[in-house]
Amino acid sequence: MLTTVEKIIFILAALTSVGFTYHGFKTIVDSIRKGRPAPELKDIPGSLVKAGVAVLFQQTIFKARKVLSAIHMGLFFGLITYAFVNLTDALEGLIPGFDLVYGGKNIPFKFLPAGVINTFNLIADVMSGILLFAIIVMFVRRFITKDKALTFRDNILLNPKVLAGAQARDSLIVDVFVVMHVGARLLSQAYRLNEGPDPFMPIASFLNSMVGSSEVGVHVAWWVSLGWVMFIIPYLSRSKHTHFFMSPINLGLAKQNPRGQLDPAVPLKVIEGTRFDPGAKHVHDLAWTRVLDAYACVQCNRCQDVCPANFYQRPLSPSALEVNKRYLLKEATFGSHPEKLLLPLTETVISPEAVWSCTTCYACVRVCPVGNEPMADIVDIRRRMLIDGYEIDSGVQNALQSLATNGNWMSKGKRLRGKWAKEMEFPVKDATAEPVDHLWFVGDTASFDERVIPNTKMVARIFNQAGLDFGIMYKEESNAGNDVRRVGEEGLFEQLVEQNMAAFGKSQFQRIVTTDPHSFNTLKNEYPQFGGQWEVKHYTVTLLRLFEEGKLTVKNKLSNYKVTFHDPCYLGRYNGGFTAPRKLLELLGVEFHEMPRNCENSFCCGAGGGQIWMGKVAPGERPAENRIKEALTTFESNASDKKQLFIVTCPKDMIMYSDAVKTTGNEGRIEVRDIIQLIAEAVGVEEPAVAEAVAA
Repeated sequence: MLTTVEKIIFILAALTSVGFTYHGFKTIVDSIRKGRPAPELKDIPGSLVKAGVAVLFQQTIFKARKVLSAIHMGLFFGLITYAFVNLTDALEGLIPGFDLVYGGKNIPFKFLPAGVINTFNLIADVMSGILLFAIIVMFVRRFITKDKALTFRDNILLNPKVLAGAQARDSLIVDVFVVMHVGARLLSQAYRLNEGPDPFMPIASFLNSMVGSSEVGVHVAWWVSLGWVMFIIPYLSRSKHTHFFMSPINLGLAKQNPRGQLDPAVPLKVIEGTRFDPGAKHVHDLAWTRVLDAYACVQCNRCQDVCPANFYQRPLSPSALEVNKRYLLKEATFGSHPEKLLLPLTETVISPEAVWSCTTCYACVRVCPVGNEPMADIVDIRRRMLIDGYEIDSGVQNALQSLATNGNWMSKGKRLRGKWAKEMEFPVKDATAEPVDHLWFVGDTASFDERVIPNTKMVARIFNQAGLDFGIMYKEESNAGNDVRRVGEEGLFEQLVEQNMAAFGKSQFQRIVTTDPHSFNTLKNEYPQFGGQWEVKHYTVTLLRLFEEGKLTVKNKLSNYKVTFHDPCYLGRYNGGFTAPRKLLELLGVEFHEMPRNCENSFCCGAGGGQIWMGKVAPGERPAENRIKEALTTFESNASDKKQLFIVTCPKDMIMYSDAVKTTGNEGRIEVRDIIQLIAEAVGVEEPAVAEAVAA
């Protein structure tokens, strides 16, 4: 179809496009490689294959926004189809007589069976329509209806380029490309149909009925279609749409260690002649895998949708963090401003207030379709801020000082940790003095907070009635350090680990059972980094086993209660502990209703990441208050006269949600209870004073 001169021009243009594309992606790779060493990745080829399958079948995008995800799937498969379409179109231009219309019957040499060519034509034609539909929906969403999910609040730090509309510009260019490219290609095919409609090209045949056949039209449309391709491919490396290529790689190189295990503050891999300070002050202080995150980011804001701090009107957007990283890196590389790489992340990527707003709930990481870890960036930034002497919230500072001095965050003497146990009507073993099967790691809140201690005592009574051989470490137990590490105090975390490891060394036990999901997480996932290899269970798992073994039996079915259950972040989203609490509630015979946000998609109470220690409370509806309202709405859609209970399995949840019931004015409508209270009622275990009163 093309003349010799046109072929030369096309080949030169294609080579130029390839050259600019190579330069663009080489620049990106060079930037990524400047990041710190990341934790060692195993079986990278296997991981990349799994990621390829996940991307091919769009497995990661349906965690949220189901309808939009389906439209995105159409867009994705349309673009994949067009990779092959563009190849055949190039061959049609370069090889005389190479024409696939009408099953390729006019090709002067044997190519493929007509059935194969017709199938290809049908797929290409239909996918063209799907592509156009999908891109129009995306255009309308961003530019016509202006979906708020794609925007950022005014109190969130944004790169000047983003504020000036760089994201919208990139989106508009790609939208125009798809419309022009696909539209021109459809016209090119329509102009070829000089023998009437082709049943395997319905859209092109429809267009042919309006525009007719035209050799000149074929020629012009072909150049417009492929000309756009040669422009857009190198442009992608310089736009927000780099994710087309980088997100599959990012998924393949995603974190392999447990969700609940943070990366070390300093890389374990030592590079000769290189000294690493803990945490991250500049963008290339981040692990190279998290520099890659910026290029893989789709900028869809799904992480922002699920962020409790963002909901609470705090200046944190996990999406903005990645977007700002992306534009900072672009300015420092393509924009020839390398000096910007030396600016602190707290000036260019995320504000200090936003850094300290994160609850470390992991929702942003879980929902990300490309495997980004903005939460890990925040923890690394916190680490460096503390080292550099940043003046943190006074409540956090007081908690850390108490942890360093007393081994707990509540300013209580170490000897008071086991006070509740000494008040029990039966002896609670000291695991540091005599062997036990189950070492119960009670935790700070369950040991010291008067609002939670009744639940702690009830757990002990249930364990005792079931004949469980258990004990605690009394004054030898220290805070496990989960939240200390996520605040960024790595040195204090290691101090607490050392203290607990010494206490564990004095104790003889088979397994550990925990009350607090935060303690459960760090003992299970992070203490192994320090030599702590044990079986660690949450108390709900232990209780379920006691029922299954017949050591606990339900005497009173609790059918008079209508309940919902809140999945704690560190039990559920981090560690997959969804089954045991629900099976226990089923055994108890309650009327159970799930809230819309449950299991992996549970909404954080707002206590994690040191937030429970914060002295200042920002105005606005808190996450816990919103969650109580969600529970009440769930109950309203399942109306009955039964007592309404909000069930928790975390001491911090007990505090946060009990307070939220009061601050929302819902006392009398809903009551927060630990699951142990229901179990005690069902198996017939009462507090001594109650039992004596009943007997009298």
